Amino acid sequence: MSGGYGYGAGFALIVVLFILLIIVGAAALGGYGYGGY
Repeated sequence: MSGGYGYGAGFALIVVLFILLIIVGAAALGGYGYGGY
């Protein structure tokens, strides 16, 4: 039971970190400046 919960929590954590990485990466590359994603 705890294994399934750990897998779900880990998956959610990876997704959140991935999204943050994209946002930070886009900002660092000036993605917002170009106005295009």
